[in-house]
Amino acid sequence: MITKLVVQILTNSIAIYIAAKLVTGFTFSNPDNLMPLLTAGFIFGLINFFIKPVLKLVSLPIIFFTFGLFTIIINVAMLLLLDYFIVELTISGFWAAFWAMIVISAVNFFIGTSSKK
Repeated sequence: MITKLVVQILTNSIAIYIAAKLVTGFTFSNPDNLMPLLTAGFIFGLINFFIKPVLKLVSLPIIFFTFGLFTIIINVAMLLLLDYFIVELTISGFWAAFWAMIVISAVNFFIGTSSKK
């Protein structure tokens, strides 16, 4: 269980780092310092573990009527919430958060599926 938590924190940190390098408007000041990146990965994991399921449950009718597309808005909102908690992270607008969410989801998917083997 602890191993899974550590892998998730590292995966989130790597995903945030890659998104900061690739997405314009999604910046992480001083990405060479590892501690803020690990903190961001940890807090992002907490947000996704505690807040995201509640939002998905509350917005279940909207998710149903939009055929699941509303979950994209929820994921972007989780990323904007991370921006509120992490001083080093700056997201300049919805589209920067949207594309960063795409990159973070892709990195989490690829690292997550390779770590389960």
